[in-house]
Parts: sequence; C-alpha cells; structure tokens
Amino acid sequence: KGERSLKSLEEIDHNAQAFEVQLRKLLGERADFEMVNNAEWLREVKLLDFLRDTGKHFTVNDLVKRDLIRRRLETPDESISYTEFTYSLLQAYDYRELNERYGCDLQIGGSDQWTNILSGVDLIRKTAKREVFAFSFPLITDASGRKFGKSEGNAVWLSGEKTSPYQFYQFWLSVEDEKVIDYLKIYTFLSLEEIASIEKEHNTDPSARIAQERLAREMTIFTHGEEVTESAVRVSGILFQGGALDNLTEADKQVLKENAPMFEASQGRLLVDVLVESGLSSSKREAREFIEGGAVTLSGERVTDVDSKVEFEELAILKRGKKNLVVLI
Repeated sequence: KGERSLKSLEEIDHNAQAFEVQLRKLLGERADFEMVNNAEWLREVKLLDFLRDTGKHFTVNDLVKRDLIRRRLETPDESISYTEFTYSLLQAYDYRELNERYGCDLQIGGSDQWTNILSGVDLIRKTAKREVFAFSFPLITDASGRKFGKSEGNAVWLSGEKTSPYQFYQFWLSVEDEKVIDYLKIYTFLSLEEIASIEKEHNTDPSARIAQERLAREMTIFTHGEEVTESAVRVSGILFQGGALDNLTEADKQVLKENAPMFEASQGRLLVDVLVESGLSSSKREAREFIEGGAVTLSGERVTDVDSKVEFEELAILKRGKKNLVVLI
C-alpha cells in the first residue's frame, strides 16, 4: 500500500463533524458520550517540544520492527515518509492527552492498531507514572480474509448519500455463508440464544439465506430506520423473487427506479422486440427461444407465447432468467 493522500484542514474538520452527527443518529438514546477532536491539542504542539518530550521515549530500532513499517521498508518499490513513520508517536500523544484532560484510561482499537495503542500505554507510564490499559479486537474480514475498507474496494458506507439504503440492504444480503453468523454476533444486538436459533435454521437450508436476510434487516433498520428498511425489503422481493407491484408505495417506486435498469416501452409492443431493444436478448431469434423455453417473466408471470405483447399500467418487471431484468416504464 502506498502513502495515504493528505486531506485539507477544512475537509478534516468537515469529516469530524459529520462523523459525530452520524454516530449520534445511529446510537439514538444510547448516545451518551463526549466526542473530542485531537486538533484541540495537536495543532498547538511545537515541533521542538514534541521531539524533546515525546520523541525521546521512542527508539528507531523499535519502530522499524513494526509490521507496517518493516513491510514498507522491505518492499523494493515502496517507501515510507517521515509523516507516516511518526504516526505511532502521534497516536501515543493522543492517548496521553486524553488521559490527562479527560481521565481516559482505556483505548480500544482493531488489532492492526495494537502496537500504536501500546505506544500510548508506554508513554503514559514513562511520563506520568500512571497505569492505563489497551484493548484490541480482530479485524473484521470477508470470507477471503480481506478486511473491510476503502483501500480493499469493499467498503459499505453508513451515509445514505454514499450507499443507498437499498444497496446497503443488498450488501448484507449477499454476505457469504461462512461469515454471516459471525456478523450477526458482531454487528447486531440480537441475543446469542436467538443467533444460535438462526444458525440452526440456516444450517438446515443455507440456500434459503435466512441468516443473511435477518442480518440485512437488522443492519438496515439500525442504520436507516424501519420504514426505509421495509421499502428495501419490498423492492428486493420484487426484483429477485418476482413479487407483485400492486402494493408499492411512491417511495418504493423511487427506490426501484434508482437501483434497477430502466427501459421505456410503449404499450402493445411485441415482447420479442422489447427483449431485444432492452438488451435482455441479442436477437429476435434468441428472444423467441427464451420465451418458448419459459425463461421470460413479466411482473412475475411466466410468458410462453412468442406473439405476446407488453401491457402494463405504470411499472413492470421484465426478467430473463433469474438475474437479468429491466424495469419497464
């Protein structure tokens, strides 16, 4: 991995404010916390004071042994800047400031931050003669062992502007069987007894994706609310299970239009022509074969007559097979 791109101070401040708003929204009544910005003290730090009072407690010998730094130094076409090299010192400094200003005596983080957290523990012990603590947890990974994150290309956003509630629901619905029970334990507030019951049912018939559906529902309700979640569930059912369009709300229709390919079809057009023009078939001959073979459905109804015409009211789902579809408007 290369160097992280530096962000402007304005962008950093904006992200910090947005993070607090998002966190308080997620936690709701449980949002009993105080959030502080390390800019409160870091922007006032003088370089000579930092080198004298903090830097002298760290050795280069120790820093170069750390996994991230060692890997970067040992990779021929990579390097590490002094900025990233001293990141551990800044994190240690943060812990000391949090301890002195707010009485914080426990720092929690992912296992990739373990040595950085311990740096803070050591710094406080050496400079303030106080005992503080560190706690880490394993990084959350997918079935292939990749951690979730922007750098890995598998990030899912809590913000509905970056990941729509429907896409968010689909993300959790597509979780691998090997990880779904772990995620239920990590991310949801379900009791272990209830998760054990879900696991038993899931193992009986993994293809039913009972565990994934529960995970997707719990996560989307927690993040976006129940009403939005139910809309995502209804639209998902229509697109993938051939549900009826009769009971769609206006919000559902908007979700459908935003998350599925659209095709404008005139009433009374031959289905064969619509299949070709919408991209569901490469030729009229192939379209007829799909229809005769029972591979085509219109709003959940299988069509086997090659002379069928497209008739619908406001919206219709035209599917070829299980995964290929367009929304007719």
